[in-house]
Amino acid sequence: MVEFWGDYIWPAVWIALLIVAIVVPLLLAIAYLTYAERKVIAAMQLRQGPMVVGPFGLLQPIADGLKLLAKETVLPSGANKVVFLLAPMVTFTLALIGWAVIPFDEGMVLADINVGVLYLLAISSLGVYGIIMAGWASNSRYAFLGALRSAAQMVSYEIAIGLIIINVLITAGSLNLSEIVQAQENLWYFIPHFPMFAIFVASILAETNRHPFDLPEAEAELVAGYNVEYSSMAFALFFLGEYGNMILMSAICSVLFLGGWLPPFDLAPFTWIPGPIWFIAKISLILFIFIWARATLPRYRYDQLMRLGWKVFLPASLLWVVVTSGFLVATGNLPG
Repeated sequence: MVEFWGDYIWPAVWIALLIVAIVVPLLLAIAYLTYAERKVIAAMQLRQGPMVVGPFGLLQPIADGLKLLAKETVLPSGANKVVFLLAPMVTFTLALIGWAVIPFDEGMVLADINVGVLYLLAISSLGVYGIIMAGWASNSRYAFLGALRSAAQMVSYEIAIGLIIINVLITAGSLNLSEIVQAQENLWYFIPHFPMFAIFVASILAETNRHPFDLPEAEAELVAGYNVEYSSMAFALFFLGEYGNMILMSAICSVLFLGGWLPPFDLAPFTWIPGPIWFIAKISLILFIFIWARATLPRYRYDQLMRLGWKVFLPASLLWVVVTSGFLVATGNLPG
């Protein structure tokens, strides 16, 4: 019995505690990202933003959550109820489980697997299923049209994202995220791969359906897109899933291009700051770009969106793979 507890129960309890230690701060970050977005956009537009509920409006996310929780969940009479309710759960869950392989510091990762990049690509690819399920199960033409447009958009930009990540993998010589970070000790990859860094940031805007690529939510055309039939907490899960994906994609960008937990200079006082703080600061920088784009850029037309993905980003990222490989082979720096 003692061996059973030591071999099976306690490791499972420890893993559960680690999962809670990741998920709870992440849920708080998702909630207060909505607050930060409203405050930053308000500052850019010379407004106050949330300021009534709590000091400086800090309790506004809690008030919004309670409001959505108290609303009635409406199930359309013609909907497939099982798939209809499962879709937001899938979207929200996928935004959380990607964090299993994200390293917060050296050795501080839930699952330090050797194929962490492939795991993240698989999780991001599955995200389209929640949207397709929502559009189909709603039994609404508007929702289904929004889901198809969103799915096409996500698939289109995933190809460019995959090719951009290949450049990082060729340079680092590993699929392990911790090893990719450690390979950037002398030079963060956003410097030699700056064009790919810029395309990656634009692509994750499209991948997460964020402005200026939020075509699935073009109100005048689609009556709010694939989630038009959702209300209450079912709608909130889509909303939280979107912001969760924003944070996850920002973390991936930080790991691949900005050195993860590494400080910008290997000198005091930069080295005095713990690695997780640097990691959070880099995630916050990418999230600011998300918010900045929403506050300043007009929405693309759908044909412009597809042309940018297939005729600009895809050829450019493919060409960069060839250039990167050729340079590393010519200089003898190709990882063994």
